[in-house]
Amino acid sequence: MYLDIHKEIENKMKKTVRVFNDDLKTIRAGRANPAILDKVMVDYYGAATPLKQIANISVPEARQLLISPWDVNALPEIEKAILKSDLGLNPSNDGKTIRLIIPKLTEETRKDMIKSLGKISEGAKVAIRNERRNANDELKKLNKKGELTDDELVKAEEQTQKLTDNYIKEIEKLSEDKEAELLEV
Repeated sequence: MYLDIHKEIENKMKKTVRVFNDDLKTIRAGRANPAILDKVMVDYYGAATPLKQIANISVPEARQLLISPWDVNALPEIEKAILKSDLGLNPSNDGKTIRLIIPKLTEETRKDMIKSLGKISEGAKVAIRNERRNANDELKKLNKKGELTDDELVKAEEQTQKLTDNYIKEIEKLSEDKEAELLEV
């Protein structure tokens, strides 16, 4: 019975780690990575559309992204969307494509990004802890109904804590790796 609860929270914790990992990809680290444009939404014929759905994004050089829209008429809207995003990049439009030059990270920019990383990391950890709390609440309900003995409740809560610790360690590892990438000169 409580095994179902553990499977459910483990799936939710895995999803939280996946979302956190996707968020890490959008943090600019001084070299070109098309994933930094994943959250850029373009007003394409009145509908907010992800940039990657209306253009091909390639990396011709280590610090440059090349955006080639399938519809050249979308270039001005793509440019506006990039300028509105919080990426801090200036698009260069040549009439057919948009080039984004990824500037080298300054010391100040690195510190800001590490602070941002810390906030994202803490948000993911809070989500994991919330799942732990929800699971423990469910286990206590089962205990009150008499479907779970006190000893089983203690064991189940310990197992929930182990899951929580494992996923928090995973988030910390991903965060440390990204921080090392940001500090890389």
